[in-house]
Amino acid sequence: MSEFDANADTYADEVQAAISFSGVEADLFTRRKAALLLDATARLLGDPAGLRFLDVGCGVGSTDAHLVDHVGSLEGVDLAAAAIEVARRENPGVSYEAYDGSALPQADASVDVAFAICVAHHVPLAERAHFAAELHRVVRPGGLAFLFEHNPWNPLTRVVVNRCEFDEDAVLLTRRTSHRLLESAGFRQAEARFVIFLPVEQPLVTRLERAIGWLPLGAQHYVAARR
Repeated sequence: MSEFDANADTYADEVQAAISFSGVEADLFTRRKAALLLDATARLLGDPAGLRFLDVGCGVGSTDAHLVDHVGSLEGVDLAAAAIEVARRENPGVSYEAYDGSALPQADASVDVAFAICVAHHVPLAERAHFAAELHRVVRPGGLAFLFEHNPWNPLTRVVVNRCEFDEDAVLLTRRTSHRLLESAGFRQAEARFVIFLPVEQPLVTRLERAIGWLPLGAQHYVAARR
C-alpha cells in the first residue's frame, strides 16, 4: 500500500495544508493546469472535444473534474487502488483503472493525449525511462504527451514540496530533464513553458504568463511532446 492509498480520502486536505502559507486554495492550481492542458492541446493538436485523453497517475481525479466536460473521452490510471475508488466516486464520467505501475492498461497507439501532472518526480530514477516509453507506446502517431512538473528553481515551490508528506520521495525534474525524458522515449518536443507565475485566474495574467513562459520562475513547468 502506498501513501496515496493510505491517505486517499484526505489527499486534498494534505495538499491544502502544504500550501496554506500562501493563502490560496489548492484547487486554483489544479484548475489552471487543466486550462493550460486544454489550451495547448487545442493549439497543437485540435479541438479537445474530439480527442481521447489519458491521465497517468490520476490520483483522486482532481484534475479530471475540470477536464471531463471539455474532452471527447477521459481515462485515468493510478497505482493507488484506494485513490481510484475516490476518483470514480467524484467523477462518474471518467473511466478509471488501477494498475501495477509497469504496463499501462491501454492498447498501443490508442490515445490522442497522455498527460502526467506532478507524477514523474515520484517515479524512481531507474524507472523513468520505462515510464516515458509507456507514454510513447499508448499515444497514437501525431498525438501528444504532456509532463507537468514542479519547477525546482522556484523557492516557494521548494517550500511546498518540503511541507507536503506526499513529496517525501520527490526527485524534482527541471524543464530540460522533462524534455530529455520524453525525447529519449522517441517523442519530439512541441512546446515547453514555465507556468503559474501568479496564483490568480484572470485573462490579463494568462496573457502575461504566456508571453513570459520562457522565464524559469513559474511555480511549475510543462513539456508537450509529439509522437
